[in-house]
Amino acid sequence: MTETIKADDERAAPCAGLRIGDVAPDFSARSTTGDVRLSDYRGRWLILFSHPADFTPVCTTEFIALAEAAGEFEERDCALMALSVDSLFSHFAWLRLIRDRYEIEVRFPILEDPTLVIGRAYGMVAPNDSDSAAVRTTFFIDPSGVIRAMTCYPANVGRSTPEMLRTLDALQAVDDGPVLAPANWAPGEALLAQPDASLDTVFSAQGQTDWFMKETRRGASK
Repeated sequence: MTETIKADDERAAPCAGLRIGDVAPDFSARSTTGDVRLSDYRGRWLILFSHPADFTPVCTTEFIALAEAAGEFEERDCALMALSVDSLFSHFAWLRLIRDRYEIEVRFPILEDPTLVIGRAYGMVAPNDSDSAAVRTTFFIDPSGVIRAMTCYPANVGRSTPEMLRTLDALQAVDDGPVLAPANWAPGEALLAQPDASLDTVFSAQGQTDWFMKETRRGASK
């Protein structure tokens, strides 16, 4: 059985090279909503994302945008979970400032990772890094605990909440059957059929691209 990582573990964790299709490493940590364990989220989608630091301009805009869109993620049965090296009390003070200044409450959990043990286990930071200020990484984790997509942005570029929702929609759409989500796909648009790897299909297709570029059912509208 895989050992559960603890956020306050002082042992140096290796910098993992996680890939799409890997099972997300389990961990337990303190958060702004209480103690959390990643495996407790099995059975629903989860977006786990790191941010460089509290009380920073880009991170503040991200958290406001995600808090405003929290209901849209909930409609898709997807939880949000944030992570940074900052202490729990720093998170509390930052969320209070956001509420008082911007009139929005951030209710999804923000984990503290003071020793970077979770960040290193997920490859968010390099083994010798002393802080997590270099990147903002996002993991899309499915109900089985499998990593289905990952994004990584530099500290000076914020994430796109609409693209996070679109990625989640696309992942859920392709799970409904053997279909493909084309470039810029959005809910309600046509999905593509999986190509039939058969020479007879190639030769019998009416159009030159019909055997590998064929629209199929439309994804559900959100």
